[in-house]
Amino acid sequence: MFVLMIIVFVVGYACIALEHKLKIDKAATALMLGALMWILLVIGKDGLLNENEAWSKYCTEHAITDPHDDEAQTQYLINEESLLHLGDTSETLFFLLGAMTIVAIIDKHNGFTIITNKITTRSKKILLWMLSVITFFMSAVLDNLTTTIVMVTLLNKLVADRHLRWTYAGMIILAANAGGAWSPIGDVTTIMLWIGGYITAVKVIAMLIVPSLVSMIIPLFVLSRTLKGDLEAPEATTLVDQPESRMRAFCLYWGIASLLMVPVLKTTLHLPPYMGMILVLGLFWLIADLVHHHKGDFRENSVTKILSGVDTPTILFFLGILTAVAALQTSGHLSKMAHLLDDSFNSNTYGIGLAIGVLSSIVDNVPLVAGSMGMYDLGATADLALDGTFWQLLAYAAGTGGSILIIGSAAGVAAMGLEKIEFVWYLKHVSWLALIGYFAGALCFWLLHSVIFV
Repeated sequence: MFVLMIIVFVVGYACIALEHKLKIDKAATALMLGALMWILLVIGKDGLLNENEAWSKYCTEHAITDPHDDEAQTQYLINEESLLHLGDTSETLFFLLGAMTIVAIIDKHNGFTIITNKITTRSKKILLWMLSVITFFMSAVLDNLTTTIVMVTLLNKLVADRHLRWTYAGMIILAANAGGAWSPIGDVTTIMLWIGGYITAVKVIAMLIVPSLVSMIIPLFVLSRTLKGDLEAPEATTLVDQPESRMRAFCLYWGIASLLMVPVLKTTLHLPPYMGMILVLGLFWLIADLVHHHKGDFRENSVTKILSGVDTPTILFFLGILTAVAALQTSGHLSKMAHLLDDSFNSNTYGIGLAIGVLSSIVDNVPLVAGSMGMYDLGATADLALDGTFWQLLAYAAGTGGSILIIGSAAGVAAMGLEKIEFVWYLKHVSWLALIGYFAGALCFWLLHSVIFV
């Protein structure tokens, strides 16, 4: 059963990676994969739990004399492990749902156009730098997926040539992933590490913002040297009336302030991040609905209606994939993988972390980070302590490593779908830049930890 679980997991991942070829939504595959993994775990529980340290500890704590007792094993899996992992998964999912709803409210009111309408330059080089810097910081506040969608959509209004637009889109992917890596709310992986108590908001920002910036600046500098001349004049922007302008400004600034309040509440009141998120969402929801009731257009612009446009399949995808990874953790697969990585890299923190980052360009970084959280015990060593070197490196590597291939991140997949970017084209023109930036940022991270802040 141990080997069968690996085979099922690999096949499920292949189906997710080949989503567009198979015409099967990855959310459906992930949900089936998550359920199948737990079914296999329950069926083969006796053999799988035999060498499980957590199960042995459970038997000792609950005075279970026979570790092969079928009823006790079922009780452990269903009432202990599954509920424990469901609680951890739910925290992440509710946080994401709240953040996506706030972003959807801003987008519904065209709040993001306040930012995009400010971009009027015709210089190819200046435009590349502007888009990249805006993407980098916007991704840290919102998330890399939403930021990529907004910025790539903007490209259609600014750049007519398809391949030139692909070049800009490639840099946007790199900037979005780099920007999400140093912020506790900028990427799903950093959200998971932050919510799980592996990193703190202040520390991850302080230690990762420079390496993340380096991972973007190096490719940006190289790429900008290849761009010369000016673009055709951008399309004129249609002005909106003053009341609508005030509403979009309110939604943008209030929405961003709401998202920024979440780490503040976490740091000052020690509230779980999802609790802060549902608090600011409820307040934003209340104010938005009151404004539209007052304007008389509540039916068209209510938050309830906006909720129908939230990307629910993405939430369900994370539910399925995190559930599958939880099964691998409970069955002992992840602990064995941890030992394999330790042996392969001689327990070197940087070797293991960077290897996971490169893998994230092939395999989705969400299960990789979830797996790493299950493979290594928090506090087992100095590098694995709260805000330890490994967890910070993992946040950086998993976030920026996904840029190496276009299918390695949600931002890349979104840009690929919006602009129909070819996999081979990205591999030829962008992947090597992402790889250079990835290792440059990692070197910067090492210098900060080993030389400057010893």
